[in-house]
Amino acid sequence: MASDKAVQAEPDVPAAVQMSLLQGFPPRTPQAGPPLAARLPVARVLVESPLPHLDRPFDYSVPADLDDAAQAGVRVKVKFNGQELGGFIMERAAESDAGHILVPLHKVISPVPVLTPAVRDLASAVAARYAGTVSDVLRAAVPPRVARLEKEFLARPSGAGATVPEAARPASETAEPTGADTAARPTRGTAAASAGTAAGTAGSAGSAGWDAYRNGEAFLRHLKDGGSPHAVFSPLQGFGRAAWPRLVAEAVAAVRASGRGAVVVVPDHRDLDRLEQALAVLLPVGDIARLTADDGPTPRYRNFLRVLDGSARVAIGTRSAAFAPVRDLGLVACWDDGNDLHIEQRAPYAHTRDVLLLRAGQEGTACLMAAHTRSTEVQRLVETGWATPVDAERTAIRSTVPRVLNTADSFEQERDPLARIARLPGAAWRAAKDGLERGPVLVQVARAGYAPSLACETCREAARCGSCQGPLAVAGASGSAAMPQCRWCSTPAPDWHCSHCGGRRLRKGATGVMRTAEELGRAFPGKAVVTSSGDHVKTEVGNAKALVVATVGAEPVADGGYAAALLLDGDSLLRRENLRAGEDTVRRWFNAAALVRPASEGGLVVITAADTAAVGALLRWDPAGYAQRELALRVELQLPPAVRIASVTGPRTAVVHFTAGVEKQLEAAGVALRTAGPAPVLLVGAAGPQRVGEDVRTLLFFPYGQAATVTRVLRAARAAAAAKRSEEPVQLRLDGVDVL
Repeated sequence: MASDKAVQAEPDVPAAVQMSLLQGFPPRTPQAGPPLAARLPVARVLVESPLPHLDRPFDYSVPADLDDAAQAGVRVKVKFNGQELGGFIMERAAESDAGHILVPLHKVISPVPVLTPAVRDLASAVAARYAGTVSDVLRAAVPPRVARLEKEFLARPSGAGATVPEAARPASETAEPTGADTAARPTRGTAAASAGTAAGTAGSAGSAGWDAYRNGEAFLRHLKDGGSPHAVFSPLQGFGRAAWPRLVAEAVAAVRASGRGAVVVVPDHRDLDRLEQALAVLLPVGDIARLTADDGPTPRYRNFLRVLDGSARVAIGTRSAAFAPVRDLGLVACWDDGNDLHIEQRAPYAHTRDVLLLRAGQEGTACLMAAHTRSTEVQRLVETGWATPVDAERTAIRSTVPRVLNTADSFEQERDPLARIARLPGAAWRAAKDGLERGPVLVQVARAGYAPSLACETCREAARCGSCQGPLAVAGASGSAAMPQCRWCSTPAPDWHCSHCGGRRLRKGATGVMRTAEELGRAFPGKAVVTSSGDHVKTEVGNAKALVVATVGAEPVADGGYAAALLLDGDSLLRRENLRAGEDTVRRWFNAAALVRPASEGGLVVITAADTAAVGALLRWDPAGYAQRELALRVELQLPPAVRIASVTGPRTAVVHFTAGVEKQLEAAGVALRTAGPAPVLLVGAAGPQRVGEDVRTLLFFPYGQAATVTRVLRAARAAAAAKRSEEPVQLRLDGVDVL
């Protein structure tokens, strides 16, 4: 290990001298410190720093007065290169190999061991997979501290499950719990027993949902028996008792019946609310902990501490919940892994699915990947034999899903010759009219706003801003009198003229949710119109006979299901310049169609797209077949997820130098990369691709069998470049879904 300064290994130079020279400071002579701990006097601390070359533990001495509190997993303050930085103690050791006197720990922020060994190992594995730093991973894994809640946590008796050393507790805080405390906070044994009873009830009353799926009952039985199966689950319905929240909750109750805990991660707060309600029916309320930043720092940290001390054994939440320190973990589950909300927005940009898969492998837990469709990554798990598919028989599909009608097929084209060019063909209009007689009707549109893109009336060229060349749009519903303005810089364009033909009249290039709602309101007078998009997303709607116009991904759930659904703008979604445009569009269609009543109850889905492969998957209700086809194409073309991908983005000189160095090291290791680039970084929008700044991007493709070597070299190269600071930094991102 090393002391409190950054090092880059040189064989004949003492570590302390290396570190001082690299940082530009003269070596400092260590001074004798306070008396040290008698046992394990060395603490290995991971310093909270974004610098890649500091991504390793540093050795500090443990003063005797901090011996009891300075345990593995606690937050500490250390002196580092003249600064006071935070960090985590990774472990205690008997001696250090630094070769000089160590700097003592400055302070133990709290004796609560918020970083458990399992989460520490998981963070290291995630950092290695994504060529990132452990410090960046822990920023998402461990929520910000709330001191007041930690005081309450330390005041709990040891029998409540807290793992804080007794010596770190004030004597006045170790009293026996009162009757009220015991009732409000069930112990681990009580929670497990209650969960077992609930799971037994669910197994008899709720398995009617799982028994409609191949391997469904076997999966639940395996969980109850303490096994660790891996399953890919494709539920059919998104509403009612057979909806996915109920089925996922039954899987959690089954694993709780075996005395183990569970982690379930969903994309957003709407799904989280539904899952929590379903779990509350089957498990004690105190056994469930929500972990999401949307709830605010105090509720999030309170629930994190409940999970940490074992009083809550089921952690549910958004991305960061994948790292929840659940005791005796038995199941990790993810809902709708194809949703891009599962991707962490900060380095190292880890995907929830991969975090949970790593955790399942490290801790030997069961794994459940559930969604109405299958991502190509999940299909790869099925084809490699790692996971077993749990999907419905054709008889169950026919009795459960709605009827699907495509207005672009030959039969409908003969009946309605204008259906190909109409945004709302006659069949869609009739479906909406008939559906409104029986209940709510869902209308899915591609874009928010009113007219999110404009074009020249004469030549059809996209209308551009005169200041920044961004796309023009109309935000409000003021008809032709609305002022067009730039979507990038918000500059109004009252005197716009086309730079190609000189025309001054604009036409809508696309119709947004607000304009669609306005037009449908005129088409169906007297019917209520509800919108859900942008910052005004609705979670639920009742069973009133209303038109519900929503953007993709913002569809509210109707209590008894929608009578009909119109999936508009499908061709627009499929034409996006992205490798996953088809896969993502199919996922959004299935998510909306799953909210519609079965065909036996008159449920009808009308789709207006012309793509035969994507539309055919919905017509046949065959998401697995579509995923299998997509994966086969990616394998043939050697594109993700058939291979892994790394993108290097930054100034051209820095990208070329970084890539050349990596290729040289990998060539010496016998690994040959397939590269593409460097090429300008483009932002793809409604008005077409636009170059962003002067940065370029190089893509590196490599097989899974060589991924460990490649990511290790990438990580080392990034750390070396950061230590030298001789060039501009580059952004390194692995498995990004938006780079192709």
